[in-house]
Amino acid sequence: MPSIIITGANGFVGSHILEAFASQPVKVIAACRDPSKLPSWFSGETLVGDLRDPAYIKSIAEAADVICHAAAWTSLWNHARASHDLFLEPSLQLVRAAAAAGVSRFVFISTTSAAAPQTSHDPLSRGIPRRFWPHLCNVIAIENAMRDYAAKTTMVTLRCGIFAGERYGLGVLPILLPRLKTHLVPWINRGRTSLPIVDGSDIGQAFVRAALAPGLTGYTAFNIVGPEVPSTREVIQFIHDEFGYPQPHFSVPFPIAYAFAWLMEKLDAVVPWEPLVTRSIVHLLEEVNASNQEATKRLGYQAQVHWKTAIRKQLAEMKLKQKTGMKMFRPLPDA
Repeated sequence: MPSIIITGANGFVGSHILEAFASQPVKVIAACRDPSKLPSWFSGETLVGDLRDPAYIKSIAEAADVICHAAAWTSLWNHARASHDLFLEPSLQLVRAAAAAGVSRFVFISTTSAAAPQTSHDPLSRGIPRRFWPHLCNVIAIENAMRDYAAKTTMVTLRCGIFAGERYGLGVLPILLPRLKTHLVPWINRGRTSLPIVDGSDIGQAFVRAALAPGLTGYTAFNIVGPEVPSTREVIQFIHDEFGYPQPHFSVPFPIAYAFAWLMEKLDAVVPWEPLVTRSIVHLLEEVNASNQEATKRLGYQAQVHWKTAIRKQLAEMKLKQKTGMKMFRPLPDA
């Protein structure tokens, strides 16, 4: 029975991976800093520690047949040092340790926006670093490191769409929706670009299939989105009609949106609130042309949750949990 270790098991992605593996004939080990935050129904083995600890990383690699790396310290802009120390460097060490220990497969979660917009339809295309978004640059650096070690361990990248669903964490919808209430957020390109929303349970399913599918070797990657990809306008229109959020009142093209976002970032140093919009958010709204074609063909992945259902689940939680605006970065783990 193979041992599957899931890092970040108490986060949004990790908890859905745990859930998806519950019916599989494998040994699942949850790796996390705080086991009290694991789903209440989980009764499997745990490995408790901090990915900044090399000894902990080594223990994960030596215990795993497959590593599903879902742990991430995330920021939608800025915070380059924290992203490097809390996400990039531990992830690179884990990749190296997995290869050294002979782990058979390493599965990592990335984003469809890594190479957007020109080549994002091809998940094997190399990511394009965006200096205005340090966390995205680090995601791409991890993808590239996986390529370097793919001769020793099968490396699989899942470039996922916009997260939605239950047990949500930092994401586009929790950041964007409160800002719509200011009536200052415009349509970008009239909302015509696609917004590839994917529910957490579909991400969990994709990880299971990527971890267990036969025939994968070297470095490979897949786009993972929902069963239907709406436009940004369709999403905002739905949220307006069903939940009463305002719609934008005007539209700007992408070059102007990027310039305005740059100005908002510069003003952050002299105002007590976060930017209304950042270049990273504008980037996420660019066209990605992502589909599930290769994931369906090679993994048997079949997206199940419609984007409207995913949004309904997430907004139901937001109504209960999000009483104030969400910050664009996760709190530091020792805070």
